[in-house]
Amino acid sequence: MEYLIVIKLLVAICFVVGLSYLAENVSPKIAGILSGYPTGSAITLFFFGLEESPEFAAESAIFNMIGLAAALTFVYVYYKASLYFKTYNILWSSISGISAYLLVVWILSFLQLNTYVAITIPVIFALLYIRLFKQIENITISQKVKLNYRILFLRAICAALIILTITNAPKYFASNWSGLFSAFPTTLFPLMLIIHFTYSKKHVHTIIKNVPIGMFSLIIYSLTVSIVYPKFGIYYGTLIGFFTAALYLLVYKKLMSIYQKFTFQEEV
Repeated sequence: MEYLIVIKLLVAICFVVGLSYLAENVSPKIAGILSGYPTGSAITLFFFGLEESPEFAAESAIFNMIGLAAALTFVYVYYKASLYFKTYNILWSSISGISAYLLVVWILSFLQLNTYVAITIPVIFALLYIRLFKQIENITISQKVKLNYRILFLRAICAALIILTITNAPKYFASNWSGLFSAFPTTLFPLMLIIHFTYSKKHVHTIIKNVPIGMFSLIIYSLTVSIVYPKFGIYYGTLIGFFTAALYLLVYKKLMSIYQKFTFQEEV
């Protein structure tokens, strides 16, 4: 069992440190979109399947989809709290976001779910928050912090603690609650904390603005996992899930490229 903990730690380090590096050296916008890629949820659902069973993970994936509504609410409340609180901004933003997440998860736990409901709810929430975040400006990081081993270590520890907490959920909860908790932004939250602490809330807002766009890849991933895990197992099922999620991002990128090209021609 110890090797599982090591794997979780290594994966957490790779994802969060990689996204934070991407935010600093490419743009927070790209990091925000890619933070919706199935990283934290994929890790959690994979270990649900490994430690419990593929069927348990598949059932949890259904609840994971609807739990994404809570994850998006977490992001929105974090954003609003960061605008409201003048002191201890990061602390109160985090507490507010987590409280909102738990409240929505509690409400969602009473729902009688089927696959159609599980898809519809997060899609509606994603579209809603895309609209609510529309006024947020996309900005880049101009003055980057020089990375050293101490900074990388702190980032890794932050991510690892959050992921280890969530992936231990099935030991204490039924599959529905575990699925809902598996939707917690285990990769996004540490990324937000890192960028907020290192730079400013405006840079975090750029990440937040683009999270709902990337969240569709998570919806697709969870739906895929709920179907293929019992049929193909967690290893092939995870690969298939990643493929479908990546396909969405590629299609989105292509559509945005066509849209921007068309808009530019219209302006000319």
